[in-house]
Amino acid sequence: MKSSKFFAIISRMKYINRWSLMRNTVTENISEHSLEVAFIAHLLAVLRNKRFGGNVNPERVALLAMYHDTLEIITGDLPTPIKYYSKKIKSAYSEIENNASRQLLSYLPDDIKGEYESLFYKDESESEHWELVKAADKISALIKCVEEKQMGNKDFSDAEIATLKIIKELNVKEADVFLEEFMPSYGLTLDRQT
Repeated sequence: MKSSKFFAIISRMKYINRWSLMRNTVTENISEHSLEVAFIAHLLAVLRNKRFGGNVNPERVALLAMYHDTLEIITGDLPTPIKYYSKKIKSAYSEIENNASRQLLSYLPDDIKGEYESLFYKDESESEHWELVKAADKISALIKCVEEKQMGNKDFSDAEIATLKIIKELNVKEADVFLEEFMPSYGLTLDRQT
């Protein structure tokens, strides 16, 4: 049986740092970020089912969140202002992401490749799941902004305002619940959290 390098490549997520255009008090890599997004996305799915009559699979949402930034192993973390600067750049970046998806999937054995394809190519049937992943991704970014500001890093002040605006514009009720019920605790010291 041929050896597969898929998970060896995936493990390199820890070497891709986020917020490359910002001065960071604490660096954050995409591996750490993806785990936080998975935790939050799972909660958002649970909230959708329990409080808003939804019917999504929280475990599937968490899995999608775990893999949502894996392409950055190949593409790097392209800063948002650049990624969405123009339709032309966004289109070119989409093509780069598709190529990165094909490359990552090529590292898997053929008999299990199909089980992973939906983690790299968004299927319309899972749009509700991906909506929650996107909201969780933005909430994670907001948490980073709050944490950096608490450490005296004013570089994240504008990013915090912009990210909060984006979350509100997503119009995801579960994200609003997170902001109201869970976000205030991020402003507390450890002693006050326990």
